Order: sequence, then C-alpha cells, then structure tokens
Amino acid sequence: MKIALAQINPTVGDFAGNIAKIISASQRAAGSGARLTVFSELVICGYPPADLLDKPSFLARCASAVEELRRATASLPTAVLVGVALPAPAGSGKRAVNAAVLLDKGHVLLEQHKMLLPFYDVFDEQRYFAPATSQRVIEFEGERLAVTICEDAWNDKNFWPDRLYPVDPVENLMHQKPTILINISASPFWHGKRQIRQRMLSTISHVYKIPVFLCNQVGGNDSLIFDGSSFALAADGTLLAEAASFREDIVMADSRIPSDRPLIVTGSEATEETEAAYEALVLGTRDYVLKTGFRKVLLGLSGGIDSALVAAIAVDALGAENVLGVGMPSHYSSTGSVEDSRKLAANLGIRFETLPIADLFQQFSHALEGLFSGREHDLTEENLQSRIRGVLLMALSNKFSSLVLTTGNKSEMAVGYCTLYGDMVGALAVIGDLVKTRVYALSRWVNRNGEVIPEAILTKAPSAELRPDQKDTDSLPPYDVLDPILEAYVERYETTAQIVSAYGFTPAIVEQVVRLVERTEYKRQQAAPVLKVTPKSFGMGRRFPIAARVQV
Repeated sequence: MKIALAQINPTVGDFAGNIAKIISASQRAAGSGARLTVFSELVICGYPPADLLDKPSFLARCASAVEELRRATASLPTAVLVGVALPAPAGSGKRAVNAAVLLDKGHVLLEQHKMLLPFYDVFDEQRYFAPATSQRVIEFEGERLAVTICEDAWNDKNFWPDRLYPVDPVENLMHQKPTILINISASPFWHGKRQIRQRMLSTISHVYKIPVFLCNQVGGNDSLIFDGSSFALAADGTLLAEAASFREDIVMADSRIPSDRPLIVTGSEATEETEAAYEALVLGTRDYVLKTGFRKVLLGLSGGIDSALVAAIAVDALGAENVLGVGMPSHYSSTGSVEDSRKLAANLGIRFETLPIADLFQQFSHALEGLFSGREHDLTEENLQSRIRGVLLMALSNKFSSLVLTTGNKSEMAVGYCTLYGDMVGALAVIGDLVKTRVYALSRWVNRNGEVIPEAILTKAPSAELRPDQKDTDSLPPYDVLDPILEAYVERYETTAQIVSAYGFTPAIVEQVVRLVERTEYKRQQAAPVLKVTPKSFGMGRRFPIAARVQV
C-alpha cells in the first residue's frame, strides 16, 4: 500500500483555507497512487488553537469541517487521515478531544483520540482536552493500522531514561498486532529536535519490528515554528523516505518496502543546525507577518550585528520590497554605524531611510530638565534615546501598515540589557531565542556565498552607542562567557554551583549574571513574541513570577 505523508501549513481557525489545502494535497497524493494520505495533528483547525477550544462554536465548526471534508474526498481513491479537535464526551470534565479521523469513500472508519496530553514547556493540552481511555487498531487494505497522535509516541521506555507518563500508548497498541504505526504530529522545532524525533521513532520501529510513518505540521504559528521533516521508517528502523524541512511537501512510501531499498529524500538529507535555525526564523517571520494580515515590515538599523541579521531574515522571508530599514543616529552614533547600515541595505536591496534623533533628544531633555535638576546623567538619558527611536518606529508602523521587528537577542533579553518601550518595541522578536554567539554564527552563514552583512558589522565591538565610547562589555561579561552561563541557567535550569563547577567561571561572574536574569523578568513579560528555536525560549514556555526573591 502506498502511503503519502502530506505536511501542509495550516492557519489556526482558517477552516476554509485548511480544508482547501487538505483536498488539494489529497488529490495530488491520489494522482501519485497513494491509497492513504496522512496529515498532521489538528490540521483542520490549526495547531495550537489555545483558548479557541473553550468556544463551543469553534468545536462545532471543527465537527462540521470533518463532515465537509468527508463529502469532498468521497470520490477520491485515497483515504485521508486528519487531525481535528472535536467535542469531548459528556462527563469527561473537558470541552474537547484531540482526534485523528480516518475518512475513506465517504465513510468515517476511525476516530482515535489522543491519550497523552503534554503539559510542559509550550504545551497546555491538559487544560483543554480529555484523554483517550482506549485505543484500537483498524483493518485497512490488508494492513492493521495503529494510529497515534504526537505525544502518544513520546513515552517509550526503550528510548527515554525517565518517562513522563505511567502508560505507553504504543506499547498498548502493540498487543493488538498492528502491521503499521502512524503518528500524526504538531511537533515544534528547536535545536536538535529533528534528530531526536527520528532516533526515538526508529527505536520503536526497531524494537517492535514495525514500519513507522510520521507526518508533522510545517509552518509558523505565533512563537512556534513547525519544521515538517515527516518521514517513513522500515520495520528495522531504517529511514526510507523524508520530506523537506521548513516547507510544505508530500512524500510517498510503501508499507511493504524492504529495509535495504535506497533512501528517498525530497528535502535535504542533513540540514546543518545553523542553517536549520536560519530557515526556521525565515519561516516563522514570514508566517507571523502574513497570517496576521500584514505584508510589510520595518526595523531600526543601528549598524550592529543584531539588526543586520534580522534584516537579512526579513528579506528572505518577505522579499526586499517589503522591508524598510530605518537609521536613527544620535550624537553618540559613529559615522561608521550609519554607513554600515547603508551598505547593508544596499546589499539586501531594501529601502533605507534616516531619522536623526539628536534634536528630538534635546527637546525631551529640555522638557525634563526642571524635574531632573541637580541629578547626573545616567541610564535615564540612555534609555530616553532608545524610547525616542521606539516612538518613531511605531509611527512609521501605523502610517505604512508595517509590523515592527525587534532586533534584541536572547543574551540581552536574559540580563535585561534592553529598554522597555525602546528597542523592545515591536510585534515580533525574531532573534530573541538566539544568544549573541549564535547571532554571529548565523550571520556568518548568511555570508557563506559572499558578503551580505558587511564585514565591518561582523568585526566591530558590540555597542548600544548611547554614551561616548560605550561597549557592551562595560556592563556585561564577554559574550563567550555570558552565553554559556545563560544557556546553563535559563535553558537547563542549572544552579550557580553547577555552572561554576562545569565551566570554571568565577562565582562572582555567575552570580552577577543570575542576579541580572532574576531582576529583569518584568521586562521579558512585556516583550514581543519570541520565535522559538531552542528547547527553552522566553515566552509561553517559560513562566516565572515577577514579584519574587529567588535564592536558588
């Protein structure tokens, strides 16, 4: 039996658009001989629907969409397996179930509910869904299909040293002697995630001697980026076919292909992780902008590495004609910074405008001089410059219907080296999950085939240029020291003592960084959505109190 894995890019709540994509992909798969076409988790309504699931009208539309799809695919020679949210059974205590529905020739052959509901990091599924109480294997075209939904395949005792749930749906389904295991997923991307998925499901395939087919969502929805990377495994865990990463694709595989058949790959075989992060940010930026109804973006170009990388990502996401760069020099800005921004804009082919802020800063200072009388210039005046720039960017945003992209990185956000209502102003934090050293790595990758980001930007010492001769290292440890501390403390929750022991940094430096992280939580909770590319990003997957005194 030929099986098609159809990874499409759904939009949350766009039932008509999502159904049209499903029908189109099913027709293409049928034309290639597929008897079964598999789509991703919640593909009909889009993932994650969040509190839309609390609306009875939303769930009713999900149910009517299944009926619409049943009629639309009745004449196709391929069956269709789709994910959808449906009303929960009475008495379950929840409004919805996360379901996989198998449609064939106008009939509903299976409605399988998700059993394991993740409630960690960015996942809130226990908030909305009732878990499945049973699962069943279904006979189809001489095969016995076991259908699981995302997390249901993530609790294998043969792969994970510590399991999160007392039951393993895959293990339970194996008692029913299936011949094929299918997993439909909406598994977000982060560094290393694609390799983990393949190793995990390859272990299941190898242990139970069963072919495994995974169809994963692709596209960006708010902070989350889904990489697709759907694949088929032979009964010994061998990779048989793999779809592209970060774009829509359909990949075909046969349920009876021997494991020694050559690998079929429609995407790249092994996209290097720096490239993967860049492609993820391009996809996340494009979908955030377009799915929110915009077409154009703008950003401040400071002559620094962060804004340069964001500009490059924006151009690859939306086209140069849809990106505006704005230089806003003050009397502290170097001539080189303005010229570097101008050269970057020329290399990218984007429009570049300058709005000097020196006069505006003088006017603000004059307005405040009575209240500030007798006080020295300090961070207040530095932040005032940043906030003037934020006001100008938002004015341009309103006038030209363009979203503002913020340019701060994860290192800055972690320690609060950023200004509320200043450089934090904007709709999307494109590189807010990249520590500074990764910003440099991605920027060098951008220049792999020739200079896009000017060399002067790559080599100059990082500076906010808010006071004379300012350098980031005036306030922070060097980034090759700061970033490992942040990754350990923020992403892996290591203690100060563990970090000192592991890396050899002095306790004073580690304690300084930890204090900065803890005292600036209030800033991060007012930040723009951050595109997630690491296991632990700022935003919905990292929830800490603001009013707290942390001692651990």
